Amino acid sequence: MAEIWKGKPVIDAMVARMKGEVEALKEQGVEPTLCIFRVGERPDDLAYERSAMKRCDLVGIRVRQMVLPEDVDQEDFEKAFLYVNRDPSIHGILLFRPLPKQLDGERARKLMDPAKDVDGCTDGSLAGVFANTKTGFPPCTAQAAMEILHHYGVDPKGKKAAVIGRSLVIGRPVGMMLMHENATVVNCHTRTVDVPSITRQADILIAAAGVCRGVGADFVKPGQIVIDVGINWDETEGKIVGDVDFEAVEPIVAAITPVPGGVGGVTSCVLADHVITAAKRTLE
Repeated sequence: MAEIWKGKPVIDAMVARMKGEVEALKEQGVEPTLCIFRVGERPDDLAYERSAMKRCDLVGIRVRQMVLPEDVDQEDFEKAFLYVNRDPSIHGILLFRPLPKQLDGERARKLMDPAKDVDGCTDGSLAGVFANTKTGFPPCTAQAAMEILHHYGVDPKGKKAAVIGRSLVIGRPVGMMLMHENATVVNCHTRTVDVPSITRQADILIAAAGVCRGVGADFVKPGQIVIDVGINWDETEGKIVGDVDFEAVEPIVAAITPVPGGVGGVTSCVLADHVITAAKRTLE
């Protein structure tokens, strides 16, 4: 039976650290501030917004909101976005995407200052991930997977890692982050031939394909660590499940993250941590 690596112990440790860091910044006259920039009322955006606000409030981060109507035009959107982007009192921006069809999402991404890009969506942030520099920030979910590995004492050095997925939100960034810690990484994707034969060789498997229970027993081996990044709605059972078939995989591997209760909660914690780091950088 595998160890179940839940997100709560990771969150508790991060929150305890972040509270002290926020207090220290406030003593220096800096109040870490996040702006949540949202267009419309998408239910998934609202759910993540509530989670982010709760996490920020818990550690003492100030949250401001910029909410625009669903039918806002490009000109008014850009005016509002540039106002937030240029405000020195705002250290981080969380821009909910995708934007409505009438807006140019690519232009919005390029307008954002990488120094405030706490969700890792700009070219500057992604370049920082790939070059291993402090430009911008890595995507929150990718870093959340790494935070779980670190908390549970996993050193990727010398290990084989397989990542299922190659998106710029999770797959490719987390692969690069593992490589920076000296793992040997293979990114599998929709054109990879015989994915199970590759993933069975890995010491660390990160599932980020967005396929409901797509990773079964034939993808894993004894002793393996499995990080399930997937969040999928199972209409048959009426519940949220991961990319990994938990019941089939858990008896085989050494450790596995559950869905829900694993990576998801750590993601909003990473967002808060990025805001604090952005505020620190203003003092450097």
